Amino acid sequence: MSEKSSLGPLNGPHLTKLAEAVANLSQSELIWASGYLFGLAQGQGGAAGVTTSGTVAATAPAAAQPSGSLTILFGSQTGNAKGVAESVKAQAEARGIPVSLVAMNDYKPKQLKKETHVLIVTSTYGEGEPPEAAADLHAQLKGGKIGKLFGLQYAVLGLGDSSYEFFCQTAKDFDAFFEKAEATRLQDAAILDVDYRDAAASWATAFLDKLASALTAAPAAAAAVGGSAAVAGHSAYDKFNPFTATLSTNQKITGRDSTKDIRHFEINLEGSGITYQPGDALGIWFDNDAVVVAEILSLTGLTGDEQVTVSGKAAALSDALTSQFELTRLHAGFITGLAEISADEQLKALAADKDETRKLAANAQIVDVLKRFPTKLTAEQLVGLLRALSPRLYSIASAQSEVEEEVHLTVGVVRYPQEDGSVRSGGASSFLADRVPEGGDVRVFIEHNDNFRLPANPETPVIMVGPGTGIAPFRSFIQERDAQGAEGKNWLFFGNPHFTQDFLYQVEWQKYVKSGLLTKIDLAFSRDQDKKIYVQDKLKAKGAEVWQWLQDGAHFYVCGDANRMAKDVHEALVNIVAEHGGKSAEQAEEYVNELRRAKRYQRDVY
Repeated sequence: MSEKSSLGPLNGPHLTKLAEAVANLSQSELIWASGYLFGLAQGQGGAAGVTTSGTVAATAPAAAQPSGSLTILFGSQTGNAKGVAESVKAQAEARGIPVSLVAMNDYKPKQLKKETHVLIVTSTYGEGEPPEAAADLHAQLKGGKIGKLFGLQYAVLGLGDSSYEFFCQTAKDFDAFFEKAEATRLQDAAILDVDYRDAAASWATAFLDKLASALTAAPAAAAAVGGSAAVAGHSAYDKFNPFTATLSTNQKITGRDSTKDIRHFEINLEGSGITYQPGDALGIWFDNDAVVVAEILSLTGLTGDEQVTVSGKAAALSDALTSQFELTRLHAGFITGLAEISADEQLKALAADKDETRKLAANAQIVDVLKRFPTKLTAEQLVGLLRALSPRLYSIASAQSEVEEEVHLTVGVVRYPQEDGSVRSGGASSFLADRVPEGGDVRVFIEHNDNFRLPANPETPVIMVGPGTGIAPFRSFIQERDAQGAEGKNWLFFGNPHFTQDFLYQVEWQKYVKSGLLTKIDLAFSRDQDKKIYVQDKLKAKGAEVWQWLQDGAHFYVCGDANRMAKDVHEALVNIVAEHGGKSAEQAEEYVNELRRAKRYQRDVY
């Protein structure tokens, strides 16, 4: 007769308690839990213990030791890839697999030659570009600077958005780079779309099964693993468990005649225990506009009372459209899916042209497509065409040392004027600006960004380039340095269309200049003269001084638009290094890359 498990008989009260505990878990959480419990079971023979922190610790040696280990390297732009990487690490630990988790910008690329098994978890942003944290590793592998990786086994998990032309390009790049370096692919790459969570968990389980076999040892007792909050190590609240905070201030900070509607929001976090650092972002969950929901229902011939199933739960269609699905972010799949249902030949022709489909997806919303191509749908058809709602991330514009249990945001409200005189609005920005009253509730969480941090030494000089709402994190930076009594010099480059309408936080910056905390400020108001002037022009004009600050150890920060501004600023920085540092173009680019590797050149771009 086999020995009974210390968990108790399968038909006893323990099993009832277990069933109750897992009743509300998602598929991905159930998969994680299964690995965790398997690790516990493997430790039963020698009595796996539980530490005072609630984590599982092996108290008996495993039957065999794995002949290698797993290193998970993640490159995350908005935190999704980091979250997936942390989840895989937890599953690996639960199986007793030796595992380490490292951000790509904290990893020395040459170390790859010493690894046995590597998992790359990465997102893609912009026009198929790697996240900031992944840029150096990507460049070194692309250039063949690491050499051959014989004996290394690898896999790649990529997150992306199929609406974009270069869907998951960074993940595809890494997969190709490792193959070219003659490493061995352990499992085909996961190329995952916006609704990635369950697919990532399933892929990770299959990957870890293969990895455990490749390590030539049965899974051992769990090493040390906690729940998702313990892995993150920051707060009980996260993307999937947001805190219900209070919107206390909604203030327009651009002038009456400005072409931009930029708001300053203050959100009360009292009672949450949430902490954040300058450089972090705030995640906002939002409800869609009731007017947009009603218009979509009308255009599809539905009432909103129809019942649909979302994440295994029944809901009225109107409620699901309000809180569960993306209605303002159009994706190419909606257009092609609608074309398959519709009899409209013009729509079918459009959907067959990928370039035109992407162009429309980038410049319209779902309701615009339905107005242009009216199609009657069932509730199930409509829901099948939609994507799950995603929270929006905004750079935090305050330092907790200054505002305590508050968090401030600087948000440009997205407005799209239409030919018929109507205006379409961004989902989250209009939610905050138009639909949440002061004193109303807003669900929030912190997305920590360790790739955008002030220097550890408060005497280090910093150069901050943040046009438009890119000013947000630098307001938090300067508040933090003020609270620290930091003696390092601070130089701000800010730009917007007009001085009189668009000088965000003007009084605050003037106060910091007067006090001496803000050593220098250079302003680029592009439309206040015949020739447009941008922050990159101001940088080039002050090139000699910028170079001297870099020679003095300055850290260089950029926040804002990724596709235009950030590229132009990067080019200006390289040119400054070449001209004033007496370097060739190639040497200047390498100098800037060295700044990035040393975390002296950091970007928060979107």
